[in-house]
Amino acid sequence: MTNTILVLNGPNLNLLGLREPEIYGSDTLDDIAGMLEDRALELGFTIDMRQTNHEGMLVDWLHEAQADGVRAVLLNAAAYTHTSIALLDAIKAITIPVIEVHLSDPKEREEFRHLSYVGMAAALTVEGHGAGSYRLALEAVAAGKV
Repeated sequence: MTNTILVLNGPNLNLLGLREPEIYGSDTLDDIAGMLEDRALELGFTIDMRQTNHEGMLVDWLHEAQADGVRAVLLNAAAYTHTSIALLDAIKAITIPVIEVHLSDPKEREEFRHLSYVGMAAALTVEGHGAGSYRLALEAVAAGKV
């Protein structure tokens, strides 16, 4: 097992900082990556941060995480959280712990966001802390909570 934490981001997260800042905040994905890389260094980890708008790529990266022996996956599947049985199955198929991450709290939003297929298999869910959700998830890995 490596000291790498794979951070996967789903559709539209490439638009963070521009897209609905009243919900998602003003931090860009690059801002979050920088914050995570700094905190990971302090904790003895490295970050591999990725983003895609394609469901199958997220599935492939989850499989790759298993093959590469990463320590954990932080997954913000964005809208795929609520629709993707493929991601549910991919998480169940690997032994690497997956932490579900959300900037906002889906339970405080539209009803269709209340169902989380990702959460059905994730080892932990961190939501509603803005960009800090990623940091809290990383710190949970470092503390051995997953």
